[in-house]
Amino acid sequence: MTDSAKANDLLAQLPKGKGPAPVHLWNPDFCGDIDMRIARDGTWFYQGTPIGRKPMVRLFSNIIRRDGDDYFLITPVEKVGIRVDDAPFVALSLEVEGRGEQQVLRFTSNVDDQAEAGAEHPLRVEIDPLTQEPSPYILMRSNLEALIHRNVFYQLVELAVPREIDGQAWLGVWSHGEFYPIGQAD
Repeated sequence: MTDSAKANDLLAQLPKGKGPAPVHLWNPDFCGDIDMRIARDGTWFYQGTPIGRKPMVRLFSNIIRRDGDDYFLITPVEKVGIRVDDAPFVALSLEVEGRGEQQVLRFTSNVDDQAEAGAEHPLRVEIDPLTQEPSPYILMRSNLEALIHRNVFYQLVELAVPREIDGQAWLGVWSHGEFYPIGQAD
């Protein structure tokens, strides 16, 4: 079956409803990889061409699953592999409610998913060992993360407060009573 036929077949199998499909319940046979890639900036590509229709991207984003380091599009009867350069989603906006330890941070992704940072949706920051550039993430659903866009990360930096953790000074943000370090304080 061609990649195009596989993609059309996947679309035909999608459940009709809002929100992510229950892909964690489905265990179909692996049908091979298709030429679909999610770039670091959140752009979805099919056969090297950006998918320009947001409703199409949203549809595919509802059937993505991560198993280990691999990503798949899953339906009840088919499982195909795709490539993800970094994270499958990008957090493009941030809403802040409250202040201090009672503060709530709500992120919205490029596919309109929302997650409030907290125990179920933790924040984390990876530091590139060569460039020392931070890559911040929020867990959006199951084991699927969103890379936090640079502008949104700058908003987090503006909200950061100092706190000592294991004898070291950190800057971080509060959400739902959890403190998330985003960088060491100098």
